[in-house]
Amino acid sequence: MPRSVNKVASRRKRKKLLKKAKGYFGARKNLWTVAKNAWEKGQTYAYRDRRTKKRNFRGLWIMRINAAARQYGMNYSQLMGKLNQKNIKINRKVLADLAMNEPDAFKAVVDSIKKK
Repeated sequence: MPRSVNKVASRRKRKKLLKKAKGYFGARKNLWTVAKNAWEKGQTYAYRDRRTKKRNFRGLWIMRINAAARQYGMNYSQLMGKLNQKNIKINRKVLADLAMNEPDAFKAVVDSIKKK
């Protein structure tokens, strides 16, 4: 008795992955094994870099807050320490946005923690 292989499902699976690898260079777009390896590695990088992106943005926000805080005679750690002390709940993303786009609002935040 001949061996039964589900050719229809196998082909469908391969076509699906080759469609995902469309646009890759050279054999990565049309050879099954090469395309599979390239796509899997791409997915690994995508997963890793979604986390790295968050890390990079946090660093950028901290730099922006530090630069803005220094204009008012403080540094980043002093500013964040006093914000926590005064129980002002504002995250780094919003603070950095205020520092860049709304300097008057950022100054108001700094002035509110400088009192007393």
